[in-house]
Amino acid sequence: MITPPWLKKGDTVGLVAPASYVKAEELEQFLAILDSWGLNAVLGKNLYRRKNSFAGNDEQRASDFQQMLDDPAVKAVLCARGGYGSIRIADKLDFSRFKENPKWIIGCSDVTVLHTMIQKMLNTESLHAIMPRHIKSGKKDLSSLESLKKAIFGKLNGYTVKPVRQNRMGEASGTLVGGNLSVLYSMRGTKFDIDTAGKILFIEDIGEYLYHIDRMIMNLKISGKLKDCSGRIVGGISVMKISFSVLRKTANEVI
Repeated sequence: MITPPWLKKGDTVGLVAPASYVKAEELEQFLAILDSWGLNAVLGKNLYRRKNSFAGNDEQRASDFQQMLDDPAVKAVLCARGGYGSIRIADKLDFSRFKENPKWIIGCSDVTVLHTMIQKMLNTESLHAIMPRHIKSGKKDLSSLESLKKAIFGKLNGYTVKPVRQNRMGEASGTLVGGNLSVLYSMRGTKFDIDTAGKILFIEDIGEYLYHIDRMIMNLKISGKLKDCSGRIVGGISVMKISFSVLRKTANEVI
């Protein structure tokens, strides 16, 4: 796969909101952090717009993202938040200049749409990572932020994670694919449908009903997506909801 250039101090990064709206005060701390890292931030002109739950209409969000893709001075594009809306602009984006000048696309949650699109159609790496809106004053656990810093400067050499009893021990190698489970599920049957053959599948999700997790995992299982991959990584599956059809299992047990 194509690896975009790592960042260095003095580089410029762009902030956009391809999905749900974000408020200026929610990004203040992250902008200060970027400055402390020696990076210059340029904001999409529609970053703080709002139309219903979106950060402006589809054309405005696509325009901001396109501007960052096309600007050779912008070395990475950080998505301010997830929510919902990236799928609505995916077909509006032109990656011709991006192919000539690859750069890091960074985000998680709904940004999974863009990660899968870039990986599948452009064979280019991107970063599933913490987003600016996640950074709040007084937050104690900033390990994900530190991982992001190491990653964008090319200093992240590996991860160490605590084991859980559902782990299946072994060794696997392959390209890492995946992201938010709900988003991956929503792209099934489309041209953005994820390819897991011989790859390591990573999934995460938040705020879903347990039976929704079961439904989505069964979809991946029946379609062969789980059988075809060489390994699986389960990230944060948190803030699960319980409904009338209670599955008496944890999210990890369901998976």
